[in-house]
Amino acid sequence: MNKAKLKEAEETFIRRYPGGFSHPQMLALTKKHKVEKMKELAQNSFSPEAFGQAEAIVESMKKLVSQSSLISLFEKPKFKDCVNSLKDGEKEQLAHGLRELLHGDQEQGFEQMTELLRTYKLAKWPLLTVYGIYYRPEVEVFIKPTTAKGIIEYFELTSLKYSPSPTFAFYKAFREEITQMKQAVHPSLQVDHAAFCGFLMMTLEAQN
Repeated sequence: MNKAKLKEAEETFIRRYPGGFSHPQMLALTKKHKVEKMKELAQNSFSPEAFGQAEAIVESMKKLVSQSSLISLFEKPKFKDCVNSLKDGEKEQLAHGLRELLHGDQEQGFEQMTELLRTYKLAKWPLLTVYGIYYRPEVEVFIKPTTAKGIIEYFELTSLKYSPSPTFAFYKAFREEITQMKQAVHPSLQVDHAAFCGFLMMTLEAQN
């Protein structure tokens, strides 16, 4: 990690938004993206007790994807069509994968979801990581390909090699790097991983 670049980004952000994510403009941005509403939706829909019926879980997944500003307009209808066409056994596989990802063996769950979505050509980073970032934003990370590649390049995360094909190994390594970076900045930027990745994304946009 290039700590000098991270420190420079932190200082620039706080100069522009005193108080970090408590600044009125940041609070307005959070409201615009319905962050709290999406967190509530995820936490109500994907609590351990909610995993009784696969049908209900995959419908909740479809709802979250359709409402999330993190998912591209291109991917939303494709995911909806995919969910609508799933056989009962596939719904069980997808729901079980998400349960493991959020509440059990993360690697197993990630691979199970990836395997199923790959058959529909939808094994995409955003569609695999959007649930965790809303359900457990202080721990999990959301991976958007262009942003992840930009973070790796700009902040010189030399231990990471981006993989366009989703793997749990990369997810885990990227999450560890993000955790270390977040711990190195001012407390006002340490709200959670979702907010911190937003700060990194805004930093990258300012460089262009």
